[in-house]
Amino acid sequence: MGKFIFKQTATGFKFDLKNDEGTTVATSEVYSTEAACKNGIESVKKCSAGEIENQTVEGYETKKHPKFEVYTDKAGEFRYRLKAVNGQIVATGGVGYKTVGEAVAVAECVKAIAAGAPVVTE
Repeated sequence: MGKFIFKQTATGFKFDLKNDEGTTVATSEVYSTEAACKNGIESVKKCSAGEIENQTVEGYETKKHPKFEVYTDKAGEFRYRLKAVNGQIVATGGVGYKTVGEAVAVAECVKAIAAGAPVVTE
């Protein structure tokens, strides 16, 4: 089922989505207010039903927002980001993956657990 971990940092508020094993599968930016961060969690819950757009494939099919974008970063690693209906990034994988399959699998995990994940304050 997973869970959202909501926490205050030195500079604001952020969240991580963890799977059942406790691995972070999505993370947020640092928000300036608690309310904005909680809105970010709600956005991830709503947007996690979006399709996966694999931008590592030549001639990939562009999907409508909300969507997960799987892409290659400057270091040659594979990453994903979840974009809301308005095109803003609401969560990322937080780390680079060695294969595109790993990035897609983590995005699929977020799709499977985000909508029903409870929010836990740390």
